[in-house]
Amino acid sequence: MTHLYWVALKSIWAKEVNRFARIWIQTLVPPVITMTLYFIIFGNLIGSRIGEMHGFSYMQFIVPGLIMMAVITNAYANVASSFFSAKFQRNIEELLVAPVPTHIIIAGYVGGGVARGICVGILVTAISLFFVPFHVHSWPMVAITLLLTAILFSLAGLLNAVFARTFDDISLIPTFVLTPLTYLGGVFYSLSLLPPIWQAISKLNPIVYMISGFRYGFLGINDVPLVFTLSVLVAFILVFYWLVYALIQRGRGLRT
Repeated sequence: MTHLYWVALKSIWAKEVNRFARIWIQTLVPPVITMTLYFIIFGNLIGSRIGEMHGFSYMQFIVPGLIMMAVITNAYANVASSFFSAKFQRNIEELLVAPVPTHIIIAGYVGGGVARGICVGILVTAISLFFVPFHVHSWPMVAITLLLTAILFSLAGLLNAVFARTFDDISLIPTFVLTPLTYLGGVFYSLSLLPPIWQAISKLNPIVYMISGFRYGFLGINDVPLVFTLSVLVAFILVFYWLVYALIQRGRGLRT
């Protein structure tokens, strides 16, 4: 039985990876172009006027945040669109009637989102080398933060897809929740530049912790303690996983 579960997991994961790899011009190229524009506009043009930030050039400072932003949006979008498409086309019913545990279904879809998020993150990192020298302070922190963030937002995308009734519902959360939280998460600035009251408010934004931890991995500077970063990531992953598992088990939005 374990072998059958492993085959099911690999099949779902392979389908998800092939899905975004087959249309790489639509899934991998656009975020790279977008981040390149950020590097040129904010890094080169505006960054030269801002100067240094915590002892690093402004371009070096924003690179980790831009990489993380690309990972977040792509991990989320991959799972949200794929799972909802399966609902819309009624392909999800094949999984529901198959002897496949809910954990396997979740792991397969999340694995696809993580794969796309990491692929985009690697591509954006490669592009950043044309603008700034490569600098990594802690490889373990880079890897852990990247992986946990990709898992978290893959789960968030899956949760969005479970609740979504139309394709328009898929774009509501990224537009009105995810994008504002990301831009206010410290991608382009340090929390230390804000007044104390706004620093406290900013720390209610979970993306602040992810970007801070990832920036520490690259540059060795952070706005919040690393233990808080890892604790927030793990806590949100556990909560989102439990929610997704409970909803799929009950067939919420999946069965007619």
